[in-house]
Amino acid sequence: MKIAIGSDHRGFEAKSRIVSILHRLGHAVLDVGPQVRESVDYPDFAFEVAQAVSAGRAERGILICGTGIGMCIAANKVSGVRAAPCHDCITAEMSRRHNDANVLCLSADLLGEELIDRMVRTWLETPFEGGRHARRVEKIARYELGT
Repeated sequence: MKIAIGSDHRGFEAKSRIVSILHRLGHAVLDVGPQVRESVDYPDFAFEVAQAVSAGRAERGILICGTGIGMCIAANKVSGVRAAPCHDCITAEMSRRHNDANVLCLSADLLGEELIDRMVRTWLETPFEGGRHARRVEKIARYELGT
């Protein structure tokens, strides 16, 4: 699977670690940055990852900032993106299982390394259940398109 990933300066170290995990798991990675640990504006990276997912250049995306909230708000402005701010393995699993989340938003400041690693693996391995959940996700997509 091809995963787009981005962060702000607060998520820089976590992003680097997650990129290594993704490579070890056999995924292709589109790292949109930042490439250095300098202060940056999180929406720039959130939009780039979200646009890669929306356009099909990546199947899924991962965003990391201080809380995960800012990245999530920005990413969800891009059509076709279902970004979820997750804070444990249960929310990571359910975001995939029930909401077909295609962008995972994580907190670099509030989550430990081991938990982030487990959450990423859980999120990547959990399939969308479909069924009644597909109907609900479709309603969101139709609303987004104005139909």
